Amino acid sequence: MTTAPERITDLYPTRGTTEVASPRQDPVVWSAPGAPGPISAGHLADYERDGFLAVDRLITPDEVTAYRAELERLISDPGIRADERSIVEPQSQEIRTVFEVHKISEVFAALVSDPRVVGRARQILGSDVYVHQSRINVKPGFGARGFYWHSDFETWHAEDGLPNMRTVSVSIALTENYDTNGGLMIMPGSHKKFLGCAGETPKDNYKKSLQMQDAGTPSDEALTEFATAHGIRLFTGKAGSATWFDCNCMHGSGDNITPYPRSNVFIVFNSVENTAEEPFAAPMRRPEYLGARDFTPVR
Repeated sequence: MTTAPERITDLYPTRGTTEVASPRQDPVVWSAPGAPGPISAGHLADYERDGFLAVDRLITPDEVTAYRAELERLISDPGIRADERSIVEPQSQEIRTVFEVHKISEVFAALVSDPRVVGRARQILGSDVYVHQSRINVKPGFGARGFYWHSDFETWHAEDGLPNMRTVSVSIALTENYDTNGGLMIMPGSHKKFLGCAGETPKDNYKKSLQMQDAGTPSDEALTEFATAHGIRLFTGKAGSATWFDCNCMHGSGDNITPYPRSNVFIVFNSVENTAEEPFAAPMRRPEYLGARDFTPVR
């Protein structure tokens, strides 16, 4: 007689009847002190404290040109537009996001395995890593919508089944980030507390949430408490700059009503020792282009 595998302990309950904040149960930096890697000890300490690390020039101007050309090629391709991995703006019908770009594009696949990129992920997470999610975000001027405040881990835990906070994201700017064109905002230090949101996850929630977040959205009261405690940091910088941030950072971005586009490539690295289980608070898994089930390490 065989028995079902034992369910892993849920350290971060969410999507219940009430909203509950609780302390983080996991390290922020998983590597041992002094472990080799491209991040200095001082910057690693800053990352542990704040939950993010900004790099002024991760890639060169020539590389920015090449990646931006590839982005334009992808969003101009009718086949990509028709692919389920592409998300369009509801009003303008322009492409907003293309997921799984490291599988669609050899150019972006090379970026994922670049030592400047994957090396930092390994150093922070203390292990080999795989890509849990990748995408390009396109925020054209004159009305592209933002992303409301949220913790990525809340969604990846609830709907993808990531058990622990051992995941890091990098947003690499392909256009200049001004303080006016809908840049990334993070509440420094917010990664030290987990906010379990209220409300059940609807079936196929991802189909709606990719355009407008609903389930997993913090209350105004909780966001006010977080902002009062931690403040808000807006990230600006030239094309080629990058921001690394912890999976549990409370973050979001505003609408872009300026004439200046804001585009970036976004890569989520997860530890191979933190592979996805069944969803903790959703009736079914999201598609693999949103939450990977291929745990092959990046080489």
